[in-house]
Amino acid sequence: MSMNNRSNIRNIAIIAHVDHGKTTLVDQMLKQSGTIKEASAERVMDSNDLERERGITILAKNTGILYEGYSINIVDTPGHSDFGGEVERTLQMVEGFLLLVDAAEGVLPGTRFVLSKALQLNLKPIVLINKIDRKDADIAQTENLIQDLFLDLAKDESQLVFPLLYGAGRLGFVSTDSTARSGDMKPLFDAIIKYIPAPEPKADHLQFLTTSLDHSDFLGPIAIGRVFSGSIKVGQQVICCKDDKTSSPLRITKIFKFLGLNRVETDQASTGDILAITGFDKPIEIGTTICEAGHPLPYPYVKVDEPTVSIYFSVNDSPFSGKEGTFLTSRHLKDRLEKELRVNVALRVEPTNSPESFKVSGRGQLHLGVLVENMRREGFELQLSAPEVIYKTINGVKCEPIERILLDIPQESQGTIMENMGRRKAQLLNMITFDDGRMRLEYEVPSRALLGFRSQFLTDTRGNGIMNFSFAGYQPYKGDIQTRTKGAMVSMEMGAVTGFALDNLQDRGTLFVRPGDQVYEGMIIGENSREGDMDVNPCKEKKLTNMRASGSDEAIKLAPARSMDLEICMEWIKPDELIEVTPQHIRLRKKILRGALRK
Repeated sequence: MSMNNRSNIRNIAIIAHVDHGKTTLVDQMLKQSGTIKEASAERVMDSNDLERERGITILAKNTGILYEGYSINIVDTPGHSDFGGEVERTLQMVEGFLLLVDAAEGVLPGTRFVLSKALQLNLKPIVLINKIDRKDADIAQTENLIQDLFLDLAKDESQLVFPLLYGAGRLGFVSTDSTARSGDMKPLFDAIIKYIPAPEPKADHLQFLTTSLDHSDFLGPIAIGRVFSGSIKVGQQVICCKDDKTSSPLRITKIFKFLGLNRVETDQASTGDILAITGFDKPIEIGTTICEAGHPLPYPYVKVDEPTVSIYFSVNDSPFSGKEGTFLTSRHLKDRLEKELRVNVALRVEPTNSPESFKVSGRGQLHLGVLVENMRREGFELQLSAPEVIYKTINGVKCEPIERILLDIPQESQGTIMENMGRRKAQLLNMITFDDGRMRLEYEVPSRALLGFRSQFLTDTRGNGIMNFSFAGYQPYKGDIQTRTKGAMVSMEMGAVTGFALDNLQDRGTLFVRPGDQVYEGMIIGENSREGDMDVNPCKEKKLTNMRASGSDEAIKLAPARSMDLEICMEWIKPDELIEVTPQHIRLRKKILRGALRK
């Protein structure tokens, strides 16, 4: 592209609340612009298994479309605020955004979180009311809510004027008419070209800001970001600037543009292009500006949110270690965590006194849980400690991280939720009641109180609640919060669990195992109904006799075992316990396996 051709570039971010149809919409844009040929792929942007399974976008990704001579770069952002650091960085790369709102669910907390960030950066909005084919869609009400939201968040009047479109990503059409039920994506492409401004250079020389990272075994570190001014070509001498540091000169070896799902190699690029570039001899940091040698011009960047929760990852040393996984040693663990650090920006990994164990810190339970889940699918076995919150001492006062949490709940759940939040030392900031039987509560709550809140919250609201949180900063320590008071039922034997033994144990607590499961000494098989731990034998068999007694030989009736997934385990365990994670099982155990030594 020649230099004067930047008027043909449009950079746009797609923002929305979780599950309002962003990723499906991008699929349609890629197909209808002819960028992707195969019509079979669904949710192409969610490339990672976990993203497909949970139906959420975790990593911000880029794609590009060619439409009638224009090159449209699309950045897909996550709506979950656990990945909030991703959102702010991606918004820096664009001139405008497409706000997607579900026609039935209306404006939700996640929409607000991302929209306020976008308006602070003075980006130009286009609003699309999506899923208008839903039976429970209320378009007029949704329009009013959107207007209210913009009135509330806009910094000046120019932000209150925006084009409004209607459509259904699943059916593949967008229209300026709210009664349309078919068509194509042309109105959306036209609106992007008409309303989103073309990129303007910010300085006279090259500025390429790195907003995310990748790594290739052949090309080394890859910087992904955008050219804010000047132009860049293969073989050019550049320097890396960040804050007041500059690197020694290095040469650009390859430049890639994003087109559809592919990276397309190119020789040069100019203002407004979103690229991946290589040629670095050592890992590069997010927020680094790549400049011409001799012209250091660092570009201002958004800092990544600080980690608030840490967990110790260690080698699995249980009696069952090595039976299922392929990666077992501390070297495997160290290499895998170092690889993750290259791309996962909000993560920190520190060594500990023991070579077998690493302290891993991140932006919350979901952030660390996703990493562990990915590792177990790759064949790793590891042990996790109970999550701990990262405290800081500020002016001699012990401070802890606080999250701002927005709960969108049915009104009948209000009592239970408010009582639950009160126990967690939360402060109510705001409460709004809606006509449709829902209400919204806004709290400030210590991060450590949110461990285990997700599953409890879904139970309390019967699955109808929606929650969103964002980091609010550090505040003085709020005092002790009550955690699990009940003890554990710990196995004294190694072997297979029998139904006979469980039948005798089920009155004494909640069981986590089923007949036939393999257990070992020191493994936790249930929750005691009282305080204190209880050593039990879940492998006991019935003594066989010749005599038949009426009544005692009836079929055993066992209550279903409580299923303990990774997130529930993280919030359940105490400091003297560990979670054993293998590709097939998640087990709970005591740190000291032998009962005699524990006492």
